[in-house]
Amino acid sequence: MDITSGATLGMKSAMPTKSEVAQMHRRATVPARVNIIGEHTDYAGGLSLPFAIDKTLVLDAIGQDDGYSGESTIVELWKAAGGGPAKLEVSSEIPIGQGLSSSAALCLAVVLCARGSIEPLEACKEAQRIEHEVLKTPCGLLDQMAMMYAKQGCATLIDFSNHSVQSIEIPENWIFKLVDSGIHRDLASTSYSEGNQYQEIHVTQENERVRKAIAASPQELGQLLNQSHASLRSLGVSLPEMDVQVEALQSTEGVLGARMMGGGFGGMILVLVENSEVLPGVDIVVPSGPALLEEILES
Repeated sequence: MDITSGATLGMKSAMPTKSEVAQMHRRATVPARVNIIGEHTDYAGGLSLPFAIDKTLVLDAIGQDDGYSGESTIVELWKAAGGGPAKLEVSSEIPIGQGLSSSAALCLAVVLCARGSIEPLEACKEAQRIEHEVLKTPCGLLDQMAMMYAKQGCATLIDFSNHSVQSIEIPENWIFKLVDSGIHRDLASTSYSEGNQYQEIHVTQENERVRKAIAASPQELGQLLNQSHASLRSLGVSLPEMDVQVEALQSTEGVLGARMMGGGFGGMILVLVENSEVLPGVDIVVPSGPALLEEILES
């Protein structure tokens, strides 16, 4: 079932019986996300332009008569989302701590399987809530909305002032690659949530970069990415060793622009290239579709 259409999934309104819970088997498949531009704007009512990619996290939730089984953190998230007794199994292609939102994908998958019938935006907010409460990560709604409202071949323009979304077709000459900085940090242990006097300036300027990006040529978009990274550095969410890598990529022949991606303090570097032969050995990032929820019928 594709739950990104905006329609509520049809489920029984009454609380399920014990036998119905034991028969439940739901599978949520949630993609990772890349954010082209519009970083650290979601919690300030700004704009972002992310897209989902073809790396996924899969959660199988299988009802059982009593008790919970699975990795302890996943069980804690499951209980926080209101899930009943279940066996919880996760497999993931999304690397942890690299700015591709593995935590958001897990929390969203948990909410989808636990709730079944839920509006897309409510699912995003619930996933944010349990990520705050259980994982102690001070996240906004960018990751969850990018995953829920994705469309194949498109980026999603998100306006966080009213949570509106618009699909923007990604031009064929926007060719992105991801470079792993090798610097991996847990956002819950950083100064991610601390205020910064530059924050208002960053959000205002980043919003304008998002608006310009929608109709930008590859060369123009590359300059916007470079400007975005400089602003993130001033915001205090980059690191000197990350800046060295970004600047080296920016000066590489065939690279049009590069910037740190994600919450900050390490992770992936988004690189816009002239063609697929630039940075050999690094794969092109492939846009994908939205999060999916399936009801598995047991034989």
